[in-house]
Amino acid sequence: MRKISEIIIHCAATPEGKSFTVADIDAWHRKRGFQCIGYHFVIYLDGSVHKGRAIEEVGAHCSGHNANSIGICYIGGCATNGKTPKDTRTEAQKASLVRLITELRRRFPNASVHGHNEFAAKACPSFNVKTSGLCDI
Repeated sequence: MRKISEIIIHCAATPEGKSFTVADIDAWHRKRGFQCIGYHFVIYLDGSVHKGRAIEEVGAHCSGHNANSIGICYIGGCATNGKTPKDTRTEAQKASLVRLITELRRRFPNASVHGHNEFAAKACPSFNVKTSGLCDI
């Protein structure tokens, strides 16, 4: 098993309220040359959590941090125009994110929680993970 030291949260950078699936993201990532979806988990608008890449596999979601991290992506992250960064998480997504991070931190107690924007010049995940309370789980 890989040594996991970080849990990194992402958004799909998709328009608010518009549904997308693991299969959609997998297709986008393959088009970019990835072997498959780069995230380990994807949280749909209804809060359901879906597996992407196996945790045992190195992800493809955060340059320089993939070897020792788990990538979580929620559907959304942009206003309805599809361009303006916005925290579009539904209440169900927020609750699922807390549950998933709680579960992962039980399994990997030394893993710290971060937003993608801490490591890249991007708005992703379109909210401040540090002030959200997710780092304290």
